[in-house]
Amino acid sequence: MRTVVFIFICVFFQLTVNAQTEYLYQVGKKDSLYSSVLNESRDIYIQVPESYQSNTEETYPVVYILDGDVLLPTVVNVHDYYSGGFMPEMIIVGISNAENRTRDLTTSKITSRRGIPYNEENGEADNFLEFIETELIPYVEGKYPVTNYRTLIGHSYAGLFTIYTLLNKPELFENYISIDPSLDWDDQKLLKQAESIILKNDFKGKGLFMSLGGQLHMQNADITIDNVMQDTSEYTLFARSNMMFSNVIEENPENSLFYKWQFYPNDLHGTIPQPSIKDGLITLFEWFQMESMDKINSPETAIEELLNVINHREEKLYDHFGYQTPPYPEFLFNMLGYMNIDMEQLDKSKMYFEQAIKYYPKSANAYDSMADYYEAITDYKNTLKYVALAYKISGNDYHKERLEKLKARN
Repeated sequence: MRTVVFIFICVFFQLTVNAQTEYLYQVGKKDSLYSSVLNESRDIYIQVPESYQSNTEETYPVVYILDGDVLLPTVVNVHDYYSGGFMPEMIIVGISNAENRTRDLTTSKITSRRGIPYNEENGEADNFLEFIETELIPYVEGKYPVTNYRTLIGHSYAGLFTIYTLLNKPELFENYISIDPSLDWDDQKLLKQAESIILKNDFKGKGLFMSLGGQLHMQNADITIDNVMQDTSEYTLFARSNMMFSNVIEENPENSLFYKWQFYPNDLHGTIPQPSIKDGLITLFEWFQMESMDKINSPETAIEELLNVINHREEKLYDHFGYQTPPYPEFLFNMLGYMNIDMEQLDKSKMYFEQAIKYYPKSANAYDSMADYYEAITDYKNTLKYVALAYKISGNDYHKERLEKLKARN
């Protein structure tokens, strides 16, 4: 029993370390595609979940992270620790913005900034968004096992782009994480457009997490979160723009946008991505967290009540994802089945194995586990039946040998 629980904890939170030949930890398989919209090739980096198996039909929600060549490891690290209990397993796509970053991520053209001529290419976010919508997303969905449930993450200029995408193409993503966004760009132009857009549109089903770092004024430590809005200098325009946008959303709750704003007083612009990514993903996927675990863990809970818990979770996930998905991973059904065999609650064990077969009908392991249940109650006829079903799917030597031994016994 202790061994089973220990294995469950380790697998559930995915704290395993995979040995690799040259690196302790590798993230992101490099891929690329040519963009006719941008007239250039663009690198992307793909990270699949630990559970991914190429021979299954399982699909995953997807996270797109701007500046992926920099921030992908942080997103992967957060996901590895928190997936399963706090957020679903997801495929993570890091989009490289190493070149032409300002051009692609800024939302309007400028020729001067802070009274100084500005000669760097800029203001082509509309083209970059077209690339994401018409080329990148179709490419990813055609090549990788992803669903259409998408999350977008961006920091600084990429945070500005994230807000721009929410306002102009909200249907592209379900979740938006905008980290310390540069909403001061072009004399707050996007901020000034935001109020009318938010008032006119319904953002039901969409979620936005936005953060602000603690460096509110680079030259005056007396400026705090409590008095920054009273300052009128250029030095606080960045922070004030962020807070003004937050106020626009909070003052117009009829837009139905799920929204959370977070201030990080001890983080700078360069350090804020790490806590924002963690808090943003956990916040936007709060609905995914497992409920009624006390009932599942209690030997006193009746089977009917457990089935109600399972069915409720299935309905909840459908309401959010918009498509059918198993309420729990296969290993959890499997683990609960074996735990109940150990506790001699065999009817519950059977129920959990039945649920595994219901939701994972192409899994040889699900049928093999049901065979273990029947073997535990000495029903060898059904043991043979379910091992045969497992062998039909897997074709492996283990199931073949088990099948032969059972046939010899019968």
